[in-house]
Amino acid sequence: MTTSPPLLPLQLSDVVFEAGGKRLIKDLNCRFEAGPPSVIIGPNGAGKSLFLKLCHGMLAPMQGQVTWNDPDAVSARLNQAMVFQRPVMLRRSVSANIHYPLKLRKVGKAERVRRTEEALALAGLGRLRDHPARVLSFGEQQKLAVARAWALKPQVLFLDEPTASLDPAATHAVEELIRAIHAQGAKIIMTTHDLSQAKRIADEILFLFRGRLLERAPAAQFFEQPQNDLAQAFVKGELLWWKLGKANRKRRD
Repeated sequence: MTTSPPLLPLQLSDVVFEAGGKRLIKDLNCRFEAGPPSVIIGPNGAGKSLFLKLCHGMLAPMQGQVTWNDPDAVSARLNQAMVFQRPVMLRRSVSANIHYPLKLRKVGKAERVRRTEEALALAGLGRLRDHPARVLSFGEQQKLAVARAWALKPQVLFLDEPTASLDPAATHAVEELIRAIHAQGAKIIMTTHDLSQAKRIADEILFLFRGRLLERAPAAQFFEQPQNDLAQAFVKGELLWWKLGKANRKRRD
C-alpha cells in the first residue's frame, strides 16, 4: 500500500490577493514546517482570515503561488482541514456531525465509528452524542467543529479565531482540545485576536498588518521584544488603524 508524502512544508511565494479593486494581501512570503503551533495575530482587517483561506486553498492568489510538499492536489485537500470562526453545524446529531463527513471520505464503517467515539471523548461531548448539533451552546458547537475536523486526521489544521466570543470556561476547553490535537501530530496554524491566548498556545508568532507580514519570531522573543514598530504598538495595546509604520510609509498601495 502506497502512502502520501508529507504535506508540509507549505510555501507561500509573493502571494497577492485583491477584492473590490483593493489589494488585501501584499507580496506575502511565508513557509510553514511541521512542528509546534504557529499563531497569526494582528488588528482587525489585517488579512488574517484571508491568509488562512489562501493557505487552505479556499481562495486562489491573484499573483504568486501557494504550494505544498505533496504536489497532488487531491492528497493536499484531504490531508488538511479548517475550522471557521462561525462553524456550520449539519442538521444532524452531534455524533452524526462527525460520522457523516467521514462517510463522505469513504472511511470504512468500523473506522468511522471508532473515530467518532474518539473525537467525542476528546472533546468531552459524549453525553451530548444524540442531541441535535444546532441546539448546542456556541462553545459546544466550536468544540464539535474542532473535533469533527480532527476526526478527518489532517496533517495540518487551520483554525480561524476558534474561541472568538467564547467565555473563559469555553475558551479553556477549546484550547485544551487544540493542545490534544497538536499532541497527536497535527500542525496547528491559527489566528487569534487574543494576545494572552497567543502566548499560551504559540511556539511562533506571525504579525500581519494591512495585508503584509511584518514580523515572524519565536513567541517568547516576539512578546518580550518585537522588532517591528507596529508590532511593538500592537503588543502594548495601542490602536493601529491610523498608523502606517516605518516599513509601510513609502508603500501606500
